[in-house]
Amino acid sequence: MKSPPLSIIVVSVLFIVTGCVGVAYHVQDYFEPRDKLVDLIWVLFLRILAIVCGVLLLLRISWARWLAISWLVYHIIISAFNSTPEMIAHIVLLVIVSVLLFLRVSSAYFRNKAETITRNETR
Repeated sequence: MKSPPLSIIVVSVLFIVTGCVGVAYHVQDYFEPRDKLVDLIWVLFLRILAIVCGVLLLLRISWARWLAISWLVYHIIISAFNSTPEMIAHIVLLVIVSVLLFLRVSSAYFRNKAETITRNETR
């Protein structure tokens, strides 16, 4: 298996760490009775989705790039309701992650997996 380029490793680790830190940060919320159980479940889902996204990127799943971008766009929308600096930070992060995920070397990494699968199916 071809090793992932540095750009994919950086983005994958960023998403995995972000998801893990988010889950750890909200641990106390899981044990406190809350009237907003739906909010807690949604937050947990988003944190786990970040972890899954990072893992899928490492596994060369091409559509995971779009999942990562969608995850960041969602956070831009949410941060628009909080503060302008937070929204700007998420926009900058979206631009950086998008560039890293669609660099020539990154695209080749995902394309090579598709070509490998096609070759194996024709045998």
